[in-house]
Amino acid sequence: MIGIIGAMAVEVENLLKRMEGGTSKTVSGIAYRSGKIAGTDCVVARCGVGKVAAAVCAQTMILNWSPEAVVNVGVAGGIGKGIHIGDVVVSTGLVQHDMDTSALGDPKGRISGLNLTVIPASRPLEALVLAAARGIYGPGKVHAGVVATGDQFISDADRLGRIAREFGACACEMEGGSIAQVCYMNGVPFVAVRVISDNADEKAAVDFSVFAARSAHKTADLVVRILPKIGRPEP
Repeated sequence: MIGIIGAMAVEVENLLKRMEGGTSKTVSGIAYRSGKIAGTDCVVARCGVGKVAAAVCAQTMILNWSPEAVVNVGVAGGIGKGIHIGDVVVSTGLVQHDMDTSALGDPKGRISGLNLTVIPASRPLEALVLAAARGIYGPGKVHAGVVATGDQFISDADRLGRIAREFGACACEMEGGSIAQVCYMNGVPFVAVRVISDNADEKAAVDFSVFAARSAHKTADLVVRILPKIGRPEP
């Protein structure tokens, strides 16, 4: 069983359309649909926007369906000159850029208790998704790097620059870091696959409205292609 989580309807609708059979269950207002996609047992959920909703969704999914891996799909804002709208970003790790106990001497982003700033993605999942994405879209359109999460829609170049400098991130969004934390705490392999819908600058709101659906569907198409390999990994 592979768990797939997106924040918005547009990020999961194409996956749900391709699901065969299965059942639905709603927990804490979040609907989970389980069945087969590309011959692979999956459970798909739309968590809603933001870190708390995403964490609730991930923990519920793990407790109720025991996925062997979780994939976070959707769109993100791009960070850096080489990251363009329509590019694919595969997480090497996730950081919560709005986590800040630096007044106590911690680095920004440090998660107390876990003592981690960047939560690493599963290396086998990262390698699998990267290889598949580069084979489909070409190396220049696919990037591996840190994805920054916070309860903010970033649309300010100065704020974006700070996130880039402080965390070396190549994309920013609002859910992946909390899903990564839940998966890490439960020992479940995790990776985020995001397609860039905007460049998180002053034009972000306009770009997002234009490109979000196209970018979200691109993520779904990629995940469908790799699901059989995630569900039946090569020895």
